[in-house]
Amino acid sequence: MVLGRYLLSSLVLSLLGAGLASPTPEDVAELYAPPPARRPQAIYVASNEVAGNAVVAFKINNDGTLSDGSVTATGGKGGNGFDLLTNSSAGPDALASQGSVSVAGRHLLVVNAGSNTVTLFEIDAGDATKLVMVGKPTYTLGDFPVSVAVSERLQQACVANSGVKAGIACFQITSGGLVALESQLSRVFDLQQTTPPSIFQTDISHTVFNDDSTALITTVRGPLSLAHPGLISVYPVLANGRVSTHDVRTSPPRTSLVFGIAPIPGTRDPRTGSSAFVIADASFGAALIRISATTGAVATVAATAIPNQNGTCWAAYSAATRSVFVADAGGNTLVEIDPATGAILRDLATTVGNVGSIDLVAPANGFVYALSFAADPRLTPAVAVYDVTAGRATARLVQNYRPSAAFRLSNNTQGMAVY
Repeated sequence: MVLGRYLLSSLVLSLLGAGLASPTPEDVAELYAPPPARRPQAIYVASNEVAGNAVVAFKINNDGTLSDGSVTATGGKGGNGFDLLTNSSAGPDALASQGSVSVAGRHLLVVNAGSNTVTLFEIDAGDATKLVMVGKPTYTLGDFPVSVAVSERLQQACVANSGVKAGIACFQITSGGLVALESQLSRVFDLQQTTPPSIFQTDISHTVFNDDSTALITTVRGPLSLAHPGLISVYPVLANGRVSTHDVRTSPPRTSLVFGIAPIPGTRDPRTGSSAFVIADASFGAALIRISATTGAVATVAATAIPNQNGTCWAAYSAATRSVFVADAGGNTLVEIDPATGAILRDLATTVGNVGSIDLVAPANGFVYALSFAADPRLTPAVAVYDVTAGRATARLVQNYRPSAAFRLSNNTQGMAVY
């Protein structure tokens, strides 16, 4: 494509120089059009098995569907939160989080909740299902890590721990592995939790860098009793490129059980330093908010009540549709939201035997992938594949992918990321 543009520009200039022709609008559009986004190559989830965690990779085919890929051990153990309602280990959604697997550039990071570590992998340039561990699993300086944020610009990763020793530790990504940027947990959250944590008490849900890596945003959901609302923590990135150890914590108006959060690219206001996000809220649906990276201020722009929702917890932005998709653990639906107004663009229910979804990604290929679990306990979880290539409000289910026996998922499977 780059060579084609070079040849086109040379041809246009030569024709102009010879006085033979003027460039057409099509020529100019081709010459100055932004390069196409790289075609996504693989989807990743964590097996999160207590006996030994692994990254399970699936190939993204040219038509957007999935096929079997690889299983790569992380060198750590998975874990389960504790479900007070059933008095047993939690699952599905064993970690009650978003972002347990994250990708930036060719780096993939995955938390090992049962061993208090995080593992760094490099993604093979020729085959994205091939992962090579970089260094060794690294202690997260806390208990029960559930979410990892990674910044390609900063070459840093920050891990959220949600057990007794709760808080966020940040690491430099190096060619030899992860290097801790502090000697002890410096961003402490007093959750008054246990290890493993109770998933229906105050707990960390998701940590993520904003679109330009000028702040680290973390959601902390409130208890299921709604005794008090959840909050959003904003740690600014300092001039030296380090994430500050001092944050601003706010409970956004009209929210309660805040969970996954999706940055909306290209929405930064240079005057205020604020940018837009859509946050999933398990108590009613989702909210459109603005967060200032400089002051930490959080403002709720719109609250979207989703009819018949049961636990909307995960959010992902799609550049293909310029909209946000949210997933519900208690309903087999995919809801599309306008990130400018909060309006529901599509509420798609499917009948393929899934009960709900516990994570999702929306890469630039015009598809949405949701990790879904089955009503029949004999069936393993699936990845529901939705086609949105026709634009907004056109989502349709094209595949309910259950991997072959060698790649069997379980109710412990957690997280989702894409390269």
